[in-house]
Amino acid sequence: MGLRIKTTVGGTIKAALLGATLLVAGGVAGTAMADTLADVKKSGTLSVATEMQFPPFDFLENNEYKGVDRDLIDEVAKELGVKAKYIDLPWTSVLPGLEAKKFDLVIAPVTITKERMKRYAFTVPISEATAAMMKRADDKTINKPEDIAGKKVGGGKGTSQLAQVKEFGQTLTPPPDVKEYVDSNQSYADLAAGRVDASVNSLPNLAFAAAQRKDTFAVVLPPFGKPSFFSWVGRPGDDDKSLIEAVNAALVKIQKDGRLATIQKKWFNVSQELPTTVPEPQL
Repeated sequence: MGLRIKTTVGGTIKAALLGATLLVAGGVAGTAMADTLADVKKSGTLSVATEMQFPPFDFLENNEYKGVDRDLIDEVAKELGVKAKYIDLPWTSVLPGLEAKKFDLVIAPVTITKERMKRYAFTVPISEATAAMMKRADDKTINKPEDIAGKKVGGGKGTSQLAQVKEFGQTLTPPPDVKEYVDSNQSYADLAAGRVDASVNSLPNLAFAAAQRKDTFAVVLPPFGKPSFFSWVGRPGDDDKSLIEAVNAALVKIQKDGRLATIQKKWFNVSQELPTTVPEPQL
């Protein structure tokens, strides 16, 4: 009786230990095998998010998604052998949604900064992004960035450009009154209406807006911000590493074969020579 009990208990312990070992091994193996790129290719869909209120990069025209990012991600998706699924979100929800794994990639133009590089995996640049200002075309009081001293300036909430104008403003006497907007279009509307004296954004965005409404807006040159770039972002870590590498390879190929220049000329009227690796941020 005692021997039989010992054997049964021993067998139970051994079985439990073996089961625990297999569970642990299975868990490790499952983690190691997680691969977003493999999932994307299996499903045939690359899920991407942006804010469609950021022309010329992302905007809606007659309820159709258009812009630099739309054209570019479609070419990247072709290189990956999948279709892109576009998700429209407010800018303040885009990066949190990425972290919550609600989609695969952010194609909203994100300025490369030191702080963001600690938290996200950046692709190679998709555009130049130096911060600049735009004024009303008939405003003779603002002729250079320093002329915003004591004036009202608007920009998109949570953007690198807004943070830069706040920092720049502290070097002026008196500093400007900086107003935050849900999106840049609201800032432009207030500029046109005279409720702010200048709007801040990236130079490509402002150049596009001013070209669309030449009688209303004019870009203030030179740009006041440090040289910077826009990129797309993904999640850091091994699970998403292969996806970022594949997107980078596609973007470099698209730049080298001239497709990127074609897209740039379509939306910017000029092409830009961009780095083919992720540059060290100056911001």
